[in-house]
Amino acid sequence: MERVLEIYERHVAPTYRRLPIAFSRGRGAYLWDLKGKRYVDFVGGIAVCALGHCHPSLVGALRRQAGKLMHVSNLYYIQQQAELASMLAEVCPEGIEKFFFCNSGTEAVEAALKLAVKHSKRSKIVAAEGSFHGRTAASLAATWEKAYREPFLPLLPENFEFVPFGQLPPLEKALGEETAAVILEPIQAEGGVRVPPDDYLPGVRKLCRERGVLLILDEVQTGMGRTGRWFACEHWGVSPDELTMAKALGGGFPIGCLGAKAEVMDSFQPGDHASTFGGNPLACEVARSVIRTIRKLNLPARAARVGKYFRGRLEELKGRFEVIEEVRGLGLLLGMEMKSREVAEKAVEGCLRRGYLINRTAEKVLRFVPPLIIEREHIDGLISALEETLKGI
Repeated sequence: MERVLEIYERHVAPTYRRLPIAFSRGRGAYLWDLKGKRYVDFVGGIAVCALGHCHPSLVGALRRQAGKLMHVSNLYYIQQQAELASMLAEVCPEGIEKFFFCNSGTEAVEAALKLAVKHSKRSKIVAAEGSFHGRTAASLAATWEKAYREPFLPLLPENFEFVPFGQLPPLEKALGEETAAVILEPIQAEGGVRVPPDDYLPGVRKLCRERGVLLILDEVQTGMGRTGRWFACEHWGVSPDELTMAKALGGGFPIGCLGAKAEVMDSFQPGDHASTFGGNPLACEVARSVIRTIRKLNLPARAARVGKYFRGRLEELKGRFEVIEEVRGLGLLLGMEMKSREVAEKAVEGCLRRGYLINRTAEKVLRFVPPLIIEREHIDGLISALEETLKGI
């Protein structure tokens, strides 16, 4: 481990705050560090490893396709890309039936914003306070946290306006003749696992339709079964005009995707947007394996069932410890807000010592995004670790 730390200090960009640990292998819900200590993973690569680590179906697809064809240019038709698009059309919300493939969530958001401007011939974008949409130019401009945006203001477009999340009147006031799109996360994950009121997303959909404004839903973290439905917007019966996804779509292999209604996506013409590696055969075959496995194991329903149990156990903790302010979330996207950042940091450190990986977001919220295959026994173990840690605090 000391050698790894030394190399990082000398040769790796200091863009992350890292815990002093490195992993050598993983299987299912478990990770092992360089010394062989086992951990139960409730971070899941930040909602990436939906199938857990090294799931046989994903590994098999990766090996088979790597031995055939990894990459060709999008100058040609790619069979695996076509087949993945067809599969996505079957599981996405109604009307989302055409897809652009890229490599990450922030790229998917960039594509979505470009498409909105091209289709609408308008320039203004409305986003929500507390939002997180990425760290490249337009996606960063749509991200609320000033600490992320302000160092790079000279690079960012200025046609973005923020309104309170979960409130319809400020949004209605912000929509004008130049508004191209509203971009929202159905549940703000990085923003502290904030779930909106039940009338919010249907109200947003209605307002956008009445004003001729596109609705972009960012499901990079909430999609692929995490909240108990294939996509979180389905909890409220809402279908967007554009939908972004990534993270769990590749189960650990890099892939991003923008889905849109056909009449919207067809506003893109050759040369309007591109991605050299986007939709390559290897990434698409892995994503197809992920979707097949989610279907086979019925993981959205499992996430709803196991997530309900998990939330109940967290609520039990809240009843016993005054340092816990609130438990919230849907399915296996859960957050527990603590009284202070210091308490949240100590909770992360205490669980790490006891062999459980959790993380902190939005200053003082413990976020739980484990693999969708997580078992109740893992949850019970984490609850015990949290209880021991909080007693010490």
